[in-house]
Amino acid sequence: MDFINEFVVDLVYVRNYSKNTVDSYRNDIEQFYELMNNKALDKITTEDIRGYIKHLSTVSEKSLARKLSTLRTFYDFMVKKSYLAVSPMDSIEGPKIGKYLPDVLTISEVDKLLDFEPDNHFSFRNRCILELLYSTGLRISELTSLKLENVSLEESLVKVMGKGSKERIVPLNDIATEYMSKYIKEVRPCMLKKEQTDYIFLNNHGKVLTRQAVFKMIKKRAEDIKLGKEISPHTLRHSFATHLLQNGADIRFIQELLGHSDVGTTEIYTHIANETLKRDYDEFNPRDN
Repeated sequence: MDFINEFVVDLVYVRNYSKNTVDSYRNDIEQFYELMNNKALDKITTEDIRGYIKHLSTVSEKSLARKLSTLRTFYDFMVKKSYLAVSPMDSIEGPKIGKYLPDVLTISEVDKLLDFEPDNHFSFRNRCILELLYSTGLRISELTSLKLENVSLEESLVKVMGKGSKERIVPLNDIATEYMSKYIKEVRPCMLKKEQTDYIFLNNHGKVLTRQAVFKMIKKRAEDIKLGKEISPHTLRHSFATHLLQNGADIRFIQELLGHSDVGTTEIYTHIANETLKRDYDEFNPRDN
């Protein structure tokens, strides 16, 4: 376990990975260690890893690829620290995963999702969250970790701490600013309990709202309006980026807003936009029967 702890320290202090990413790496390595019957991690062989892959034959290709990527990163670390001469992962190939385009909502579907009149503090909070997610493209972890000091209502800006502890500034549109202003000034104070907190979005106990609660809220909202799609907070992020691109926004601008370190990651939205255009063309072309 000392190797794992040292690896985690490297992830946190050398690579500046986020807490969620570090937790994911730790969980994968600890599960691998247990499946290897606690065999010393510096004694693991390529054959051990092939056996591990067979054990994971029922998991999805995406999950398997992630777990193998974790092992590759871990054993590269072991080699870098001279705990091993070579990595047992060197001759291991990961599964080939086909490229996929994430689901996005149409603008009319977004309007339907966001169009409801709040009738209590919690429904107002939910409307505020939906408006914020769609107007900024924030990741769910970025939204739940927002504090009062991160929002400037006067300038309609949000300061976000993204992956790798990279800070960025994201503008709010007028509707999101209006909802955020009323929520922070009028609604949120009514949701606070005895314990004070600077986190913006609160649950019914006056504590910071969890990621799981936001997922459930969005799922229920989609069911209530019979959207007919499985959606998540990330669906709104994808929709935000795609709609910006469709309306002529520069890909580099979208990259900055999303906090992508590599523009190649952002370029997937050009494929989504092209697929959407093709679908619309096929549907509405009067000469296409």
